[in-house]
Amino acid sequence: MEPPSFTEELLDRKVCIVGSELVENYTVYVIEVQDGEHKWTIKHRYSDFHDLHEKLATANQVERHLLPPKKMLGKNSKSLVERRQKELEIYLQTLLRQFPGAVPGPLATFLHFNLYEINGITAALAEELFHKGEQLLAAGEVFSLRPLQLHAVSRQLRLATPTCCNGDAKTDLGHILDFACRLRYLKICGTRGPLGSSDILETALPFDLSFFKSLLQIEISECDARQIRGLSSLRSTLVTLSIHNSTDTMMLALVPEASDFPQWEAEGSESGCGVTAVVPRWPGLTTLDMSHNGIGAIDASAKLLRKVEFLDLSHNQLSSVENLEHLYNLVHLDLSYNNLCTLEAAHTRLGNIKTLSLAGNRLESLAGLGKLYSLVHLDLGHNQLNRLEEIKNIGSLPCLEKLNLSANPVCIVPDYRTKVLAQFGERAAEVCLDGQATTEKELDTVEVLKAIQKAKEVKDRMSASNKK
Repeated sequence: MEPPSFTEELLDRKVCIVGSELVENYTVYVIEVQDGEHKWTIKHRYSDFHDLHEKLATANQVERHLLPPKKMLGKNSKSLVERRQKELEIYLQTLLRQFPGAVPGPLATFLHFNLYEINGITAALAEELFHKGEQLLAAGEVFSLRPLQLHAVSRQLRLATPTCCNGDAKTDLGHILDFACRLRYLKICGTRGPLGSSDILETALPFDLSFFKSLLQIEISECDARQIRGLSSLRSTLVTLSIHNSTDTMMLALVPEASDFPQWEAEGSESGCGVTAVVPRWPGLTTLDMSHNGIGAIDASAKLLRKVEFLDLSHNQLSSVENLEHLYNLVHLDLSYNNLCTLEAAHTRLGNIKTLSLAGNRLESLAGLGKLYSLVHLDLGHNQLNRLEEIKNIGSLPCLEKLNLSANPVCIVPDYRTKVLAQFGERAAEVCLDGQATTEKELDTVEVLKAIQKAKEVKDRMSASNKK
């Protein structure tokens, strides 16, 4: 379905005063504004109307007699409030009829068009960037936008209207596009539930990112990945991509083309039968953070991430680890707070990984971690490890320096620390367990445990020999 035309959108603007409230010793009027399919409410007292009218009248944009006069006697009486409510409603409706196109700045601000209405939002953003854009770009800071603002810009770009709808050069859409072309760091953060005093659900608003041409880093949260257009156009420049509370699959964000091509293959791969599309890789992406989503599997989109070094998939719904063998440069992996019960033959998928967080899962065994020979930091806190014997599976890892086992059942075993450290043999002094460096006293105890263990092994061998 085609979006409504600019003219149709203007005809959908409505304003009415739906009630009043007594605040301290003055009355505020509750105004409901409708723009197309969206509504919002604002509250203003009579003095706000008076200030608005003065600005419009001074600029010769309205007649001075248009605003109902101020009355002091009985100003809060029910009859006066009801009569004034109707008069002020007519006043606002008259203003909207007088300005069927772009409304004057004071009126747009009064009606919160700068917060909720397409033209008002883009005009406000353009004016902000007219004044501060160069300074923001020079500072190299992260710039934040709401999904509604991006939706407004996307809609404006699709309308056959001038880029400066109200005649003020400071509000020209070109200021936004010029800024977006050069911006390097962007954050997009939506809201859960309606936005402000409106009925606008930002997760339901589509928006396009293709007019950003130089982004190195983008963070997206509280959006719906299905509503995001143009993310794939950022492939050539992005170094860091973060997406939170926005998707239940990796594919939605990384391979939006998948919805159009059921059979696809990564660029440079050997094409199999039935491939209908070749999807480009993310050539410069080194950091991918998709934590705090509803992701249930590491799907085939991982094939596109060969340069990724840092991958965060924590706080999702993963029950298995697949497809990570395609991430040849992966060094740091966070799989904490998922639904992992086992991690079999992890070395076949994780390669030369150095940092691995598996905290907050349901692991009972460490058998699959025994060949992660490059591993330096391993976090296993808040799992279901209850047997000291499991530590033997990681005790021979040559590079392991930091190990966290806190909040596991095994931690209540008497002399837990020294019994765990003893599993590392000659490397016990190099291991920092649960954030605490190994003490000399613990090392002495470890030596005793090792001697006891060695004596036991000798005794067992002699016993076995005698039985022969």
